[in-house]
Amino acid sequence: MMVSYYKRALQDLLDHRYLNAVTIITIALSILIASAFVLFFVNANEIIGSWKEGIRMMVYLKPSVPETVLSELKQQFQDMQTVQSSKFIPKEDALANLRSQMRRQTSVFENLRENPLPDAFEIRLIPSYQNVEKIESFAKKIESNPAVAEVEYGQRWLGQFSNVINLFRLAGYALVGLFCLAALFIVANTSRLILYSRQDEIEVMRLVGATDGFIKAPFYIQGLIQGALGGIVGLIALFIVYSLISSNVGQGFADGILRIRFFSPQLSIGIVFSSMLVGWIGCFLSLKQFLKS
Repeated sequence: MMVSYYKRALQDLLDHRYLNAVTIITIALSILIASAFVLFFVNANEIIGSWKEGIRMMVYLKPSVPETVLSELKQQFQDMQTVQSSKFIPKEDALANLRSQMRRQTSVFENLRENPLPDAFEIRLIPSYQNVEKIESFAKKIESNPAVAEVEYGQRWLGQFSNVINLFRLAGYALVGLFCLAALFIVANTSRLILYSRQDEIEVMRLVGATDGFIKAPFYIQGLIQGALGGIVGLIALFIVYSLISSNVGQGFADGILRIRFFSPQLSIGIVFSSMLVGWIGCFLSLKQFLKS
């Protein structure tokens, strides 16, 4: 019985090539756009995660802080459960590091009469404490210490980047919803057109006692096939775009600084199944309305 359902579904796909091609292309475009946003979020989260693993907070001290206060600060940072590690950087070491980093601009240091850099602590927070709100709260707590002049952790960059990600996320949800609705609409109308073209055949099948399930099954299979083909075509198109972008990014950045990854096999299969679900729902809505009338 199932073999006959599949044969009828495939025959319908071949008999109505143009309509089904439009449906598959529409689903593919929907999957391409929706998956592009998902891929962006996946890679953005990985970049943020890798950045957080190496995040450091610089605590700059005021001039001439007594040794006793320095010892108290060192102990205070070591006792904090939110601090993964802390390192004291004397201003002499900071200047030496700056000189080594700016070896080609030695003229900058020729007229220096005194070290302009402050003593500082380099602090790394535990992973569970590395989000915008908690970092800002921790920085304010440290800045309240009379010996601390300033706390720097890239707050402006972090806040702007988080706002951009949230904006893209909202736009992504809206576009994914719109394109899924468009795909459902196209699939439902395509199925309805095919049903109208076979209206006489369906009436004859009903007269000879065919059940609704017998009539619906090939159309459901057809919707699943349309969804699967659309999902696969959309992922292939996205992979081509991803390959072009990743090759350009790889040439523009040093190895290991920025890497973008494609979907895992499990997530790709999940996207194809979601596409099949869209095709099935479109057929379901069309059949429900048609058989009622």
